Amino acid sequence: MRKIGVLTSGGDAPGMNAAVRAVVRKGIHHGIEVYGIYHGYSGLMNGDIKKLEVGSVGDIVHRGGTMLYSARSEEFKTPEGQQKGIEQLRKHGIEGLVVIGGDGSFQGAKKLTEQGFPCIGVPGTIDNDIPGTDFTIGFDTALNTVLGAIDKIRDTATSHDRTYVIETMGRNAGDIALWAGLAGGAESILIPEVEYKMNDIIERLNRAYNRGKKHSIIIVAEGVGSGVEIGKEIQERTSFETRVSVLGYIQRGGSPTAADRMLASRLGARAVELLMNGKEGRMVGIQDNQLVDHDIIDALSQKHSIDHGVYTLSNELSI
Repeated sequence: MRKIGVLTSGGDAPGMNAAVRAVVRKGIHHGIEVYGIYHGYSGLMNGDIKKLEVGSVGDIVHRGGTMLYSARSEEFKTPEGQQKGIEQLRKHGIEGLVVIGGDGSFQGAKKLTEQGFPCIGVPGTIDNDIPGTDFTIGFDTALNTVLGAIDKIRDTATSHDRTYVIETMGRNAGDIALWAGLAGGAESILIPEVEYKMNDIIERLNRAYNRGKKHSIIIVAEGVGSGVEIGKEIQERTSFETRVSVLGYIQRGGSPTAADRMLASRLGARAVELLMNGKEGRMVGIQDNQLVDHDIIDALSQKHSIDHGVYTLSNELSI
């Protein structure tokens, strides 16, 4: 393989730049020309493609976001849009493509694979909701951003004897809320994978209050519902002064942690190795700290699940 392309798609995640850097430099190290495709699948269809050199990816390993930019494209979901993308790849002589993104991005890679174009998927999303890998690029950074917010909000909650509801991102996955809630000592964690009962939350708050605790932190994953509405119900049913913080897009930005830079570098380089070895239609991941790869179609057919042991532990420690 002499020429490969790399693109980032969907929501940005800290560490995407480190993955792009790894793809470019790993490829060049092995004598392969690497082309950056800007603005995701939209840019692919429009031919927004540029050859990248070693210096093109200098000083980006520490930057959040993505130097290749990102965009969502409804047109690429159509066979006509996919064919336009393949035509652009062939026009530039690109023989394989590395796609860095979440499940929507992988769906695009799957479609290209089904039409005979070699693709490798690299999981990049703060949601940590891609089956086949223990962690996705960006999750650790987002987790630490949320944890920092919890620590700061707890200072205020303690000072004013308040209950705080903190809503995190994660779409339909509860990993950010669960991990940050456990690490941050939250009294209750609400995630979409486990049905919650408001009566249990109220009982826990009252029990804590009766033993002298006058402040509490409740973490709500966005897939559960509105943190504002949940906070309102808590205040109405307990009379505890309750405030709500919706953390929003602050969770997607920032310099990637060491863990995310390492993960991105390893996964990006492994994607190039797979293309060099004639593999296609695969996704790379990490399981038990070992690099793995799976059929991308099989991976997308699986359902993401949380670590229920972590959820049980969070309940045991928040008595």
